[in-house]
Amino acid sequence: MIDIIIPNYNGADLLPTCLDALRAQTRHDWLVTVVDDGSTDHSLALLATAYPEVRVVVLERNRGLAAAVNAGLAATSAPYVVLLNNDTEADRHWLAELIGALERYPAYGFAASKLRLFDRREMLHSAGDYYQLDGEPGSRGVWERDRGQYDALTEVFGPCAGAAAYRRAILETLAQSGRVFDEDLVMYCEDVDLNLRARHHGVRTLFVPTAVVYHRLSATGGGVLASYYCGRNFLLVWIKNMPLPLVRRHWVALCVSQVRFVFASLRHLREPAARARLRGQWAALRALPLFIGKRWQQSHLIDTTLAGFATALKLGLTAKARM
Repeated sequence: MIDIIIPNYNGADLLPTCLDALRAQTRHDWLVTVVDDGSTDHSLALLATAYPEVRVVVLERNRGLAAAVNAGLAATSAPYVVLLNNDTEADRHWLAELIGALERYPAYGFAASKLRLFDRREMLHSAGDYYQLDGEPGSRGVWERDRGQYDALTEVFGPCAGAAAYRRAILETLAQSGRVFDEDLVMYCEDVDLNLRARHHGVRTLFVPTAVVYHRLSATGGGVLASYYCGRNFLLVWIKNMPLPLVRRHWVALCVSQVRFVFASLRHLREPAARARLRGQWAALRALPLFIGKRWQQSHLIDTTLAGFATALKLGLTAKARM
């Protein structure tokens, strides 16, 4: 069995496209759980009347994407977990291809979908994610026209959680204080944090090019919200997860990246998103003690897995070089 978990916040206009595409899947051994994160629109009424087969977990107040996904994980139990954004439309073969790959290749714990843009369907958004030593995450193929250049079944650093599959047993080994996703990150880069922790445990990700999902970019979040949390979380995820030998070698690259973001935001200071990123970077500095504490809690693992971690990072560096 497969649990598909969809976090939702005021997504009543998005859910029909997402859920109708799931109804059309060629594989049927799954259950959908929508975690409603304190919506104030008619999401709950829509689900009750139009999608009675969907299990709904209701959070009384908006707690952020990481908390919503954790609530969905706590409410489900199938051996395979699939996370799916509410602003997506999956190809009818998507689930069969994605889970089928994990079934065929037991050495992999996570599986990444091919994400294309919803409104420009020939354009890629992610062919698996990578991570750089300066703390900047990225997606293979982003903004490229899909000409088949990423059609190989291959290992990548990690999946974008907007459309990804996981073995539940592995997620349980990665949980910290009983939670798989770090709720202090709130949203944006919570999947990067999970991918980094997974790599510390030797967990590998398989990119499945035939598992295609169309994504409306940041239809639920985005803009000022995305700029704030990316500005905040890039630094915090690096501080929490980078092995100490790599910290010593690459802290200058991190600083250069952060300063570059500052100057870019200052050049566009009249724009709300630029001001939001600056506020996020300031918030990251205030949150450093908390995340340094998280680092020490897992330091026995972080600093003893350097060889495998560095090898995994090369997947991202190689991917970027090809772009």
